[in-house]
Amino acid sequence: MKTSLHVAVVTETYPPEVNGVAMTIGRMVDGLLARGHRVSLTRPRQAHDDDGDTSRSVMTTLVRGLPIPGYPGLKLGMPAQRKLRRQWGWDRPDIVQVVTEGPLGASAISAARALGIPVISEFHTNFHSYSRHYGVGWLEPWVAAHLRRLHNRSDVTLAPSNELANRLKTEGYQRVQVVARGVDTALFNPSRRCPNLRASWGVENEAPVIAYVGRLAPEKNLPLVLKAFDVIHTHAPAARLLLVGDGPAKRHLDHTDTRYIFAGMRHGEDLARHYASADLFLFPSLTDTFGNVTLEALASGLPVIAYRVAAAAELVRHGENGMLASPGDSIDYLRAALEFLLRPGALTHGRELATQSIAAWDWEHIYDQLVDTLRETIAAANARPMNRSLLKFATR
Repeated sequence: MKTSLHVAVVTETYPPEVNGVAMTIGRMVDGLLARGHRVSLTRPRQAHDDDGDTSRSVMTTLVRGLPIPGYPGLKLGMPAQRKLRRQWGWDRPDIVQVVTEGPLGASAISAARALGIPVISEFHTNFHSYSRHYGVGWLEPWVAAHLRRLHNRSDVTLAPSNELANRLKTEGYQRVQVVARGVDTALFNPSRRCPNLRASWGVENEAPVIAYVGRLAPEKNLPLVLKAFDVIHTHAPAARLLLVGDGPAKRHLDHTDTRYIFAGMRHGEDLARHYASADLFLFPSLTDTFGNVTLEALASGLPVIAYRVAAAAELVRHGENGMLASPGDSIDYLRAALEFLLRPGALTHGRELATQSIAAWDWEHIYDQLVDTLRETIAAANARPMNRSLLKFATR
């Protein structure tokens, strides 16, 4: 029988915060706990901590944080190397899992290295690509170099898709492995389709509802969502655009346009009903490293129109459960969306294939992948001779 592990997770974001990274690490922690492993968590103090949140019975260390511009409610964790070295010195984890690449994550890698503890890092967000969307594109090369240096200091860098892993390797990232993400098919599935919800939107009969779910922000390529919908609307005048989410770009959208349905933030079964009550999903982002919404949309029975990157490159079968466009080619994207909508039977057939296509992406399989990777990383690290100075420090 394999021994249980003590995994020290370091992250800038964690449930109940709502974003793809928080959701993913929350599910991963749940999977580790369910398998009998122990998890200790280090993260910045957030607003909900004032309400007595204890991060779901996980031993939690809170550190100082600074607000992140454009991301209300989230904070960037400040360096905490001394605190982590002290904590891990008396309660030594088997491995450190660094989820985010801010100052807190960088200091955690330094602390783990000083103590000779194996460490894995996760590549969740193309921060270097984000910079061009926030008026600081000149920072992109610097941020890209920082990310590469940070991840190459860890024993393994986890990427959520083969497409991203291959790209990282070509950019000089070392020791990259793939641990994908899963989807809760009991929550997200076509049975959640709700005629009453569609009626509340003012949708006529079987008129197509085109959906976008995610952060309303510049890096998500929202202008292309609107352009694609405009093209669709010229051929399907009864079509409506469903926008689920919130963010800084919301104020720039035309709230007087009666073709738009602004649903705001949705969670749980309510979110699942919104997905399943739509008909086609638009996801034109070029900055997402995975795109959890792609999995959720397919599980809900929505064909997906996306660029051939991240999760979509592996999940969407062109012409069957959606369409793929050449990365960055907006004309190709618009053509793909219109072609799929107008092809006879494509929506109906695509809805059936969408659900079938993600049957193997269940969380249980993903949890097992993560644990196997953790054990392999620990074994490889233990097989290396420890540096004498590290050994002296670690045994003080």
